[in-house]
Parts: sequence; C-alpha cells; structure tokens
Amino acid sequence: MLKVKAGDLDRMGMLFERYNRQLYGFLFHMTYQRELSEDMVQQVFYKMLKYRHTFTGTGEYIHWMYSIARNVLKDHWRKNKQQVQHEGVEAAETIAGGLVPDEAFEKKQAKAELHRAMGKLSESQREILALSRFQELKCQEIAQILGMTEGTVKVRIHRAMQELKSIYVKMER
Repeated sequence: MLKVKAGDLDRMGMLFERYNRQLYGFLFHMTYQRELSEDMVQQVFYKMLKYRHTFTGTGEYIHWMYSIARNVLKDHWRKNKQQVQHEGVEAAETIAGGLVPDEAFEKKQAKAELHRAMGKLSESQREILALSRFQELKCQEIAQILGMTEGTVKVRIHRAMQELKSIYVKMER
C-alpha cells in the first residue's frame, strides 16, 4: 500500500487480487446480500485508492482495509436504514467454498440454521464473529480494527458466541 500511496497505482490491482475474496466474505457475513457485498468491495477499494494518502504505514494494511470496509457498511446502513436480508443458504455456502454434492443433507440444514441464527444477532455481534470466526483474525488485530482493547474483544466474542448458541438452541426446538 505504501507503493500505491507513492504513486504506483498498478499495485492496487495486486492488493485487490489478494484481498477481495476475504473482504467479500466479511461484507457478506454482515449483509447476507451477494450483490450488495460485491458492490461494497468495489467501494472499499475505490475509497482506498481515493484516500491512499491517509495510509500511514504505521499499522498493518489489513487493519486499514477493514476500517474502511466498516465505514462503507455504516454509510450504507445509515443511508438505507435496512435490516439484514438473507439470500438463502446457497449464497452463504458459496462463501464457504460450496458443498460437495454428496455431502449429507443434515450438514446443509445445520449450516442453514447457523446462518439464520447469525442473522438474528446484532450488527456488532455479527461483525465481531465475522472477523474472529470467518476471517480468522486474532483478537489483537480485531482490537486494532475496532479501536478497543484486546480484553474487550475477547469478552464481546464470548458474549456473541453465547448469544448465537442461545438463538441456535431456540431454533432447534
């Protein structure tokens, strides 16, 4: 990103190739809308290019990228004032790499229920679980992205997991 900031704009393509699927996964787990997530990925990379002068290089690029993604999400929700809409399990499975045709029906059902339960979490709970569980970021990295302490991140992950478990168990009944 420092090279992009210095004017080597061709490097932005390399960053896009490296991080667009990861960013799409995060945005999809926040919106559960395929096309919206794709549009947001484009917006994030556009904003990174537009505001490249703000990248200081003191932190990691990925933290800066997720901060911009979070701002794009907040802008979208503020403008549209809409709730999460699910496109269905098929879209979620695409993010997870798809299912092998001969996998058990029960696995599909369990995944579907998990994604429905995730949709019932608050925005902040989905965000922290998307970063920790789906993007597999460490608590320290999440703390930098969200601007909070590592201990706070751990507590919020724990509480979000407890809430997800509670919702999931209620759905099974």
